[in-house]
Amino acid sequence: MPTLPILGAALNVNSLETHRKLMLDKPRDLELQDFWPGEVLNGDWMPLVERARALLDGHEGRLGIHGPFWGFTIDAVDVDVREVVRKRLLQGLEVCEALGATHMVVHSPYSTWDHNNLDNYENGRERKIELCHLTMGAAVKRAEDIGCELVIENIEDKDPHLRKILADSFGSPMVKVSIDTGHAHYAHGSTGAPPVDYYVKAAGNDLRHVHLQDADGYADRHWALGEGTINWHAVFAALSKLESDPRLIVEVRDHADVPVSIKNMAALGLAQ
Repeated sequence: MPTLPILGAALNVNSLETHRKLMLDKPRDLELQDFWPGEVLNGDWMPLVERARALLDGHEGRLGIHGPFWGFTIDAVDVDVREVVRKRLLQGLEVCEALGATHMVVHSPYSTWDHNNLDNYENGRERKIELCHLTMGAAVKRAEDIGCELVIENIEDKDPHLRKILADSFGSPMVKVSIDTGHAHYAHGSTGAPPVDYYVKAAGNDLRHVHLQDADGYADRHWALGEGTINWHAVFAALSKLESDPRLIVEVRDHADVPVSIKNMAALGLAQ
């Protein structure tokens, strides 16, 4: 990574229009977050893609989307639910192809309950991975065909190593690891997980995407960077040792906080 990494942002098309000047002032990576709802994916989303592409004229950073996630997991056990999840993932990748997007965020299947119970069942860990392959296999093949990375984001993950094991199990260059700093900080503060920088170290060069948000270790706050209790010096020190060049995406609840988040990290000498 460069000495002073460039921060990107997670925005919807409306807020991209608002923050377009900021997103074009440097090669900032962008993640569009309009395309995860089933209602959008089942409808005519092409006008939204066309509007985004027009706004992105001159954009030099990498582009991706947050994939569908609400209401399901990628380790679906029920065969009918599994078919719905397969459909949603493929719909998300269809959007990626239309946009020219090269990453799609997928949510981790590992829960706090899993941490205490996977070893309570014979082959529990292996079965978890098998279910993910049954659910994601077609999406992984499609991602390979269009050159779009599926990045698996921690949600409740208490063990930061499990997503790397899962990603590696596909044997595909298009399945990698994502970290959400606020989710990791929640797990650290509320479930006894390691601190955020340990998540970075555990992912190593499989880390290709980071959601940057601040929090208090109790809930999924998505506060502006610098407004919570995450040790950003430790996080960026860990990131600086990587060669995988992960996309560093500011993902805050109020998109008006994107500029101040970047400003706060710049003031600390950590990013631009």
